[in-house]
Amino acid sequence: MQTNAAHPSGLTEEYELLRDQVRRFVEREVLPVADAWERQGETPRAVIRRMGELGMLGLRFPEEYGGAAADTVASVVFAEELGRSTYGGFAITILTQTDTASPPIAAVGTAEQKARYLPAIVSGECLVAVAMTEPDVGSDIAALRTRAVRDGDGWVIDGAKTFITNGVNADLYVVAARTNPSAKPSQGVSLFLVDKGTPGLRVERRLEKMGWKSSDTAQLSFEACRVPGTALLGEVDRGFTALMKNVQNERLVLAAQSLGESQAALAHTLDYVRLRKAFGGTLWDKQAIRQRLSMLAARVQAARYFVYGVAGLDARGINCVREVSMIKALCGELVNDVMDDCVQFHGGSGYMHGTPIERMYRDARVHAIGGGATEIMLEEVAKRM
Repeated sequence: MQTNAAHPSGLTEEYELLRDQVRRFVEREVLPVADAWERQGETPRAVIRRMGELGMLGLRFPEEYGGAAADTVASVVFAEELGRSTYGGFAITILTQTDTASPPIAAVGTAEQKARYLPAIVSGECLVAVAMTEPDVGSDIAALRTRAVRDGDGWVIDGAKTFITNGVNADLYVVAARTNPSAKPSQGVSLFLVDKGTPGLRVERRLEKMGWKSSDTAQLSFEACRVPGTALLGEVDRGFTALMKNVQNERLVLAAQSLGESQAALAHTLDYVRLRKAFGGTLWDKQAIRQRLSMLAARVQAARYFVYGVAGLDARGINCVREVSMIKALCGELVNDVMDDCVQFHGGSGYMHGTPIERMYRDARVHAIGGGATEIMLEEVAKRM
């Protein structure tokens, strides 16, 4: 059985070179040391800067800012290989930098904002986070309680954010705040660029998670946090639209990350069951185990072709909200099915803290939650059926 599935058809040599580069980086500079990152609760800045030096952090940005001007397919290749690292916290730290928090700057930022921030983001010198989710509100932008009020030539922000990836160590926060309370719930929201150290911005606490241990996550507070008028990102009251411009890419990337994790889990488990002796043979000798792993491999491969097909649609500018929602829901559930069976086939060792499959099991659970929970994704599909 092939757990390292064949590459989807239609990928050019350029994409495969990117895949090989990321895989080599992970093998040399992540796998030997990432257990320490799990204990430390964050991915070291030196590693992020090294990825910047290698051109990995600016795949989607214009060349004038140090980027590669690549497309959605490149992001999917990148995310899949990061997922294969087996360290979900490391993967999401990087993907938040490249595909979640920074794209709104490139999409709606002024020339001055892009010139100031994008080169530093691409180089890894500036770590960025997006501050959208709130206590008691979640990621429902229409219900945001954080407020930004005009004050002379600037704005004053008050509110709280939670579950913010990269939130402890970020140098820059893309903050969503309500600027027009009388507007419709999905309108009247604006985005602001808030630098680390701005008075009134505080990392309230570091949040401890079930998984993604090598990713720092924070609860933030904004108390009379004054930012200049130049901190406004995009148009006033149009922040929801700016965020939605990138949401399809974000969800595709998360689906690709979960697929990489699924492939890695199957590979680890295949190695284990071929060696583990039980009841007069190896576990691989048991038909039930062989067939369950084979079906999981088939489902992962099918989902993989779907992901790359949808990425190709998005890269060509074709509206594919329904398909993106489908694949995000499908892959978020699939990776958890894979991990559950893989832990089962590892037996007691799969339940032991410190083993790769135990870590991957914990990391995978969030894929059915973050970036659009399965239930939300299925509602998006239902609207378009």
